[in-house]
Amino acid sequence: MVHRYFKASLDKYLERLNDKGFPDGSISAMQQEIEIHENAADGEDLLSDLYLDSNAFSKASDISPQDWEDNEMDLRREWRKGRRDMLRRVLEAVERLEHYSYDDAPAATVSPPTKTLPASSPIGMAIDDFITEHSRQWAEKTVGQNRAYLNILIEYFGPDRLLGTITKQDANEVKKVLQALPSSRNTKPALKNMPLMEVVKLPGQKKIAPKTINSHIQMFKSFFDWAERHGYSPHSLFDGMKVAKGKNSKSQRKPFSPEQIRLLHTELTTNLSGLVRKESHKWGMLLGIFTGARLNEICQLDIKDVQQECGTWFLNITDEGDDDNKSVKSTAARRKVPLHPELIRLGFLEFVDSRRQRTRLFSDYSYSANGGYGRNLGRWCNESFLSKLDLKEPGLVFHSLRHTVVTRLSQADVPEPIVQCIVGHARSGVTQEVYNREGYTLAQLKEAIDRLTIDKAN
Repeated sequence: MVHRYFKASLDKYLERLNDKGFPDGSISAMQQEIEIHENAADGEDLLSDLYLDSNAFSKASDISPQDWEDNEMDLRREWRKGRRDMLRRVLEAVERLEHYSYDDAPAATVSPPTKTLPASSPIGMAIDDFITEHSRQWAEKTVGQNRAYLNILIEYFGPDRLLGTITKQDANEVKKVLQALPSSRNTKPALKNMPLMEVVKLPGQKKIAPKTINSHIQMFKSFFDWAERHGYSPHSLFDGMKVAKGKNSKSQRKPFSPEQIRLLHTELTTNLSGLVRKESHKWGMLLGIFTGARLNEICQLDIKDVQQECGTWFLNITDEGDDDNKSVKSTAARRKVPLHPELIRLGFLEFVDSRRQRTRLFSDYSYSANGGYGRNLGRWCNESFLSKLDLKEPGLVFHSLRHTVVTRLSQADVPEPIVQCIVGHARSGVTQEVYNREGYTLAQLKEAIDRLTIDKAN
């Protein structure tokens, strides 16, 4: 829409320029306007209406007032970039008119002009800048993972390949490479040291799963979207290129059924089978059932992370504290999760009081560089507890508790943005990202978490 709108404006400018010339003083005014649009497009004073006629643009592009409101920030940014680049074309035309042409003079024999490449940056440099910008929002583990994904692009194209020369056809070839990539490349030393285009040709290797392929492609798309917005690349790539997931994938996580959750709740609270031998196992699992928090978020909790505000008890999930090993997956993962009434009824606050002489709530969980503090509880749940309860099946692990909470809250008509706040997912959309940055109140989150119910066994 922006391109079409300003292409029409450019045609009118050029027609007027050819008929009447260019008014004195207009060049400096136009240069000044270009600078204003440049600054605004980069985020400085983007909400200013200087030179922006939103009514004319909306009318010409058939944009409703609601569409404008819902997408205002993106529209303003693209409108200013379109106006800026259109004015640059006008100034280029003025420059041509201000000089004499000697095209009819005998010309020296010269080589045909080479095709001008679109302005772009080397992929290696752009990826470094992308990682540097986002590393402040990503957990250390996420930074490493995303860097590994993007290194595939560097291996395939080379660090000096200009982003503007990478085409959709190239992107499709990268997708084929991902589909042939062995799943053991990062664990077998021999494969680690093998060049990318050699390792994908090895016969008899198990390939990475469709979900992992799509994780790569999503990161590639995010990178190219960022590169286009920031002027590193003239275009974005990898949109709509994800592969279809296999039906009933054995590795796909799924929620526990109501009957399965009921069995877990009964065993954890009554210990009829004698499988629950540690208080940390009991309360770690129950927190997973009633909060949907990630395994490591639960196991790294400090005593002081169990807090009360205006009569509401909650978990303050954060990476702050004296322990340098505490971490969260993203900025959105820092959150307050109200304690479910069932946790309080079962005596969770008394359990917290019994451990107040310590710093960490689950001090018996040791730290691992690979699994954080959650390795002990994860292994007990996945390899012992679920198996001995005959609940061990593909897709059911500790992380399935998180899927269960999301599913049950959604089924209880809790709005998706509130579910996202409770489990620590980033809220999406202009309304949530721009207008509701402050998020939801603790009272709203408590009202939502209280809708989570478990039908106890008779």
